[in-house]
Amino acid sequence: MTITKLAKLNQLLTEMQSVVIAFSGGVDSTFLAAAAKKVLGDKVLAVTAYSETLPEWEREDATRFAKQLNIKHVTLVISELKSQEFVANTANRCYFCKKERFSVLEKWAAEEGYLWVLEGSNADDVDDYRPGMQAIAERPRVRSPLLEAGFTKQDIRDLSKTWGLPSWNKPSAACLSSRLAYGLAITPERLKQVEKAEAYIRKYCNGQIRVRHHGNLARIEVSATEMEKIIKQNTAIQIQKYFKELGFSFVTLDLVGYNTGSMNRVLSINELNNN
Repeated sequence: MTITKLAKLNQLLTEMQSVVIAFSGGVDSTFLAAAAKKVLGDKVLAVTAYSETLPEWEREDATRFAKQLNIKHVTLVISELKSQEFVANTANRCYFCKKERFSVLEKWAAEEGYLWVLEGSNADDVDDYRPGMQAIAERPRVRSPLLEAGFTKQDIRDLSKTWGLPSWNKPSAACLSSRLAYGLAITPERLKQVEKAEAYIRKYCNGQIRVRHHGNLARIEVSATEMEKIIKQNTAIQIQKYFKELGFSFVTLDLVGYNTGSMNRVLSINELNNN
């Protein structure tokens, strides 16, 4: 089945002729860039949108992975914070983020002579709450070939491992704004708080790590197997001290552990259906 999906992906890429990849250095975009490189050669350009919502370690990964793929790579400064709708941080925040980002990427790609902008959504994303996919669907020169070819996340990881891609077992990532509770205005200061807090937790834990920002409260999410590492008394005291230096008054550990899209628990059925 994966072979059939790969044949479909190769066909789509061949038809597109020249592409810009929205390249975060994550599992999906790295696989997509590698696949496009195999099919289109030097008619592929990886572009990393560098904004306040991108953790520095993700930018570094993108640069390193692009070198390993031997693919042309550009870092393009984009600020979603120009959009007041995005800054307001409503339930459809992701829509306004993608609208701002891909309108810039689409225009830039056309000016550079590339026919399409590609992004890495896959078949599993359809089952999640992702209002940003609507913004992507509205862009006439933006496509999601992994989704079109039917690739699941596991398909992508399996092939990435077979191809020897450095991203094959990389934990899933999301932009820093996804850590802020809905209704809490997205500011550079709050994004930096989250970035520094998560970097600090990585000193003690592996795997998926999120620090959810609830104003004066920070909620830590790690996998269940990693929780013991940060509840040790001395470690917990150090974490609390550092988080207070960042500006948080309270620090909690979510007993459910890491849970993708956990901020969406507060949304009503109507909000989930209408955005």
